[in-house]
Amino acid sequence: MGVKIEMFRMMLYLSFPVTMFWISNQAEYFEEYIVKRKREIFPPDEESRRKELENFKERMRVRREQQILKKMSEN
Repeated sequence: MGVKIEMFRMMLYLSFPVTMFWISNQAEYFEEYIVKRKREIFPPDEESRRKELENFKERMRVRREQQILKKMSEN
């Protein structure tokens, strides 16, 4: 009886990780869940958002330059 239980436990310990690895590496799973989720989190670039981000970067760059110039003029 003890050997049968140990064989069952060993089979379970080995088959569970192998099965999970096999399921997670299926191309359909990857396409359906991972790629769709990535597109939800990081949507494709929209022209208006990209321009808004570029404008924000430019404003921050100008502000930083002004701060540096102000510090240099104080010294």
